[in-house]
Amino acid sequence: MKAFPRKPGLYAVLLALGLGSAQAAPQMVVVGYGGAGQKAQDVAFFQPFSAQDKSKLIQSEYNGEMARIKVMVDTGNVDWDVVQIEGPDLMRGCDEGMYEPLDWKQLGHADELIPDAAQACGSAALVWSVAIAYDRDKLAQAPTSWADFWDVNKYPGKRGLRKRAVYNLEFALLADGVKVEDVYKVLATPEGVDRAFAKLSELKPNIQWWEAGAQPAQWLTAGDVVMTSTYSGRIASAAQAGAPLAVVWPGSLYGMDYWAIIKGSKHVDQAKRLIAYTNDPAAQVRYVQQIPYGPTNTQAAAKLDPSLASWVPTSPQNLQGALSMNVEFWVDHGDELEERFNAWATK
Repeated sequence: MKAFPRKPGLYAVLLALGLGSAQAAPQMVVVGYGGAGQKAQDVAFFQPFSAQDKSKLIQSEYNGEMARIKVMVDTGNVDWDVVQIEGPDLMRGCDEGMYEPLDWKQLGHADELIPDAAQACGSAALVWSVAIAYDRDKLAQAPTSWADFWDVNKYPGKRGLRKRAVYNLEFALLADGVKVEDVYKVLATPEGVDRAFAKLSELKPNIQWWEAGAQPAQWLTAGDVVMTSTYSGRIASAAQAGAPLAVVWPGSLYGMDYWAIIKGSKHVDQAKRLIAYTNDPAAQVRYVQQIPYGPTNTQAAAKLDPSLASWVPTSPQNLQGALSMNVEFWVDHGDELEERFNAWATK
């Protein structure tokens, strides 16, 4: 499928809005999570933006370490400009003054974006899903739920989980029989948190912790784990390249990553132009063609080929039995739960 044509005059509008003057020192640094996701961003966003904007950018990657960004802001030594971050980290950092505010009248596209995509300090980069993945060639019977993920008798072997409280506490409650619609009600109580950690403790001897998004697919292919939590787009990318990997959509957790501009960036204008570019529907269709995460522009979503839509987290068939991340919950409780998780994980 070809991406549909870009709206005539869109970039001229950005120029008229004051987003078009190039930086004198255009070495803006854009930081993402690396791997297939960032390669897709490079093809769909970074390279065509640089060509059109007649500016340069440098790419880097990280694993979501907010402490690193906080040090930059606190010391005034800001050597990153645009960063991809998760929703709770965006909201917490915005409240703490870590990110530049965005003027959506200036950026445009806000009326085309899905709910919660346009934030005070961030612009949604994609809709992700974390789900169970497995190798079809190595399991005679496919897992269907987090209860199966926890069942080491039925499915002997190691399990991959991200080394964070976020995601895992939700999955533990789902494995323990909590209904999708009740997960955050239960997790909002001290008893619910204890229940989630107790369920994680059952699986702990069989857990192999991942920190980088590329690891789950690599571990499945190598046979290091029998199944793993993973970002769905990574598995989709591997499957499209011929790997016999599959995703279990029921019980998946979905949410958004955001682009944010670090407070003190020396390339704020260029960064805003990049964010405006990534929200354009034609650019988003190109991105989903590279890796099937969910687009945030509704016009882009309407243009997707059905073969791509089958891998997109927000496709109707994939939303059945899925859980929407409660960002506010993690903004309010994330610090204490991550601290408890880290202490638990090191025991």
